[in-house]
Amino acid sequence: MQASLNPNPLRSGRTKSAYRFLLDWAAIITLALCFVVFYAVKGDKFMSVNNMINILRAMSITTVFGIAATISMAPDGFDMSACTLASCSAYVFVSMYLWYGLPLWLCTIVTVFSTLIMYQLTMFLILVCKIPDMLATCALMFVHQGLGQWYIGGGAVSTGMRLPGGAAPARTSLSDAFSAIGRWPLIVIIMAACVLIAFFFLEFTKHGRFIYAMGGNRQAAKLSGINVKAYRYLAGMITAVFIAIGGILVSSRGSSAQVMCCDNYLMQSLAAVFVGRSVGGAEKPNALGTLVGSMLVSTLENGLTIMAVSYYVLPAVKGAVLALALIAAYAGKKEQ
Repeated sequence: MQASLNPNPLRSGRTKSAYRFLLDWAAIITLALCFVVFYAVKGDKFMSVNNMINILRAMSITTVFGIAATISMAPDGFDMSACTLASCSAYVFVSMYLWYGLPLWLCTIVTVFSTLIMYQLTMFLILVCKIPDMLATCALMFVHQGLGQWYIGGGAVSTGMRLPGGAAPARTSLSDAFSAIGRWPLIVIIMAACVLIAFFFLEFTKHGRFIYAMGGNRQAAKLSGINVKAYRYLAGMITAVFIAIGGILVSSRGSSAQVMCCDNYLMQSLAAVFVGRSVGGAEKPNALGTLVGSMLVSTLENGLTIMAVSYYVLPAVKGAVLALALIAAYAGKKEQ
């Protein structure tokens, strides 16, 4: 009787294994299919060296913001305000260079330090006021937008523009060193460094393992002796550093700090993280998976642009990628 109810358990096991394999490697398979389809349709126009460099440049900024989101999600956090804060970082970076004439290395330090200070409010709301991450950071999106636009006087920070008070800027042009940060190959080198640092921190240090333990079960991590508040704060500070780097890259690539210049990276960076959760069955935010997710998002956008798909359709494609990534990330959990 039992055999008739389950006539072929071996076939059922193989089906589940194939299903699990497709979920685990869906991002890699989709990325490979994108290259095949775009090459078949556009040929060398898509696979040219210049276009591959364009994809790498485009994915660099998305990856850095994705790494920031990876670090914040690892202890079961969620930061919706990262890209609005990055816009503030971009304002500070360009203003320090143009308005006040600071050397480039000092502008970088001031930008990172300023971002760390601004992120203290995020940590205060989450750790002291005990507001859920998503609610706290949604509120801070508006705070960062208001503070940033107040700082720059509601305009932008670019060459030839005076300070909000009317004073003349210390510099009227950007140097080659400033612009080189957002160009090939330095922007890709910075991206690779961010990925490697995040990967080794999360995977090969005890602090990274503690942060992952919090993401798996915060109560169990607390009972095992992990100071969950201290490690959540540590994850926040590391997140802030990557946010500052992302703001610097955006401002250097655009040669200015426009109003809300980083905000558009939020959805695609989150898509990259959720795509990365499913790569290889990791089922957790991880740096290498985020890199793959960012490459997938950037390749799709690049290929569709080359195929002359209307620019206003691209957000729908990114949203679809995010939805499919969530399916791949959480379908396995439902099964378990």
